[in-house]
Amino acid sequence: MGIPKFLNIWGTHQFWVGFFQALGVGKVVFSSDTSEEQYRTYGKGRISMDSCYPVKALAGHIGELLQKDINLLFVPMIYSLPSFLRGHVIDSLSCTRVMMSVENIKAGFLRERDEFKERGISFVSPFVPFGEPEILPKYLWESLKEVIPNLSFEETAKAVKEGFNQLEAFEKRMREKSLEIIRWCVRNQRPALLVLARPYHMDPGIGHEIDSEFQAYGYPVLWYNYLPLEDWLLNWLFEEDLRKGFIKSPLDISDVWTSSYSANTNEILWASKFAARFPWITGVIRLSSYECGMDQPTFTPVQRIVESSGTLYFKFGELDETKPAGSVKIRVETIVYYLEKYSKDIIEKKLKRLSPIPKLLVDFSPK
Repeated sequence: MGIPKFLNIWGTHQFWVGFFQALGVGKVVFSSDTSEEQYRTYGKGRISMDSCYPVKALAGHIGELLQKDINLLFVPMIYSLPSFLRGHVIDSLSCTRVMMSVENIKAGFLRERDEFKERGISFVSPFVPFGEPEILPKYLWESLKEVIPNLSFEETAKAVKEGFNQLEAFEKRMREKSLEIIRWCVRNQRPALLVLARPYHMDPGIGHEIDSEFQAYGYPVLWYNYLPLEDWLLNWLFEEDLRKGFIKSPLDISDVWTSSYSANTNEILWASKFAARFPWITGVIRLSSYECGMDQPTFTPVQRIVESSGTLYFKFGELDETKPAGSVKIRVETIVYYLEKYSKDIIEKKLKRLSPIPKLLVDFSPK
């Protein structure tokens, strides 16, 4: 079986690993990291519309996997996503452009001839509503029963449960690591950066490893979707808003965003509120791909939320397959200059707006 490594863009890679392990699928092959060379070699000319690089990149991953020894190519159309904000927002839908790109790109490999049939590969692209786990087994079973002999619905349902268990365990580890970084910043009075982006920007080829550029200067980097969610921490940060009735819970974003349908947009808006309040996050880096229509409406509100507390805000927009290494380097150096100059004052200013620092944030010894 072949699975595009590009699936990491949805943050659900761990689910699929657990799911297929539970089904007893033998060898699972992944494509390599996204790169411009991968797209040029395997994907160029396979997509019939000009689109954002993440969509075009998927063509490269599929093309690469066709060269490997597989008999099943699994590329899900992800409709909704698991989100820590579920229950506090209207819905948690994924990007429709990315979801529908699967069928568009598949057509590119059927345009002149059926390249899947020629190689004896079954192409499976189920509809995947992660946001509704109770109906997910139905869609996965219906798509896989024809290519996995004797697969039962009960087996599929158990595998889905195992997939979610592995995904939850992975996210728990990531949030614990983020809390560890935050505590380090508090103990050492060091500033950190928060990245606001889409899940696929974690892919080094799509995000151009911009976060790593800052780590090279000694700045810890946190990602919006793995921020710690401990009650004692969130209640401290959002204490005043809760007391004044602006929000119903620390995870409520209705005060800044009423059209809360998109999982990623919802989490970006919430994380911008977190960054504006947390003293040791002194800078926010916003990443956005070329012509991302879903990002456009959020640029102004996110910037205003972040800067309302004096937190520094920087944007790397219109990212595509070409990495302008020189301009990125200059931009990073400029941002580092501002962080070094203003971080101390930003921390002090934000601390004055909060009640005393929780003991769990300061007096903590890891096991």
